[in-house]
Amino acid sequence: MDIKKYENILRQRHLEILARLNKIDADLSEQKSPDFEDQATQAENDEVLEEFGQVGETELKAIDAALKRIEQGTFGICVTCGQPISEERLDAVPHTPFCQDCVPG
Repeated sequence: MDIKKYENILRQRHLEILARLNKIDADLSEQKSPDFEDQATQAENDEVLEEFGQVGETELKAIDAALKRIEQGTFGICVTCGQPISEERLDAVPHTPFCQDCVPG
């Protein structure tokens, strides 16, 4: 398995998420419109942005954990059963700590 390939993918994704989170923060801190109808629309948009931010934060934590597993030499090994995680699975979800058989619910 080419660990360096996955490390590069994870680091790139980390940077992409950080950029997206910075954009979300900037959008959320923008001045609100004085118009009531615009404020309602902006509030709905802010809720969506906050949800995207939460999803991004969760993925960042998973990526950081995967990078730590690379440092520790345990990347690609299922944290539940100890069996290798298939490259097909890692290609789809590079930060996964689980093999296909141990994916939670």
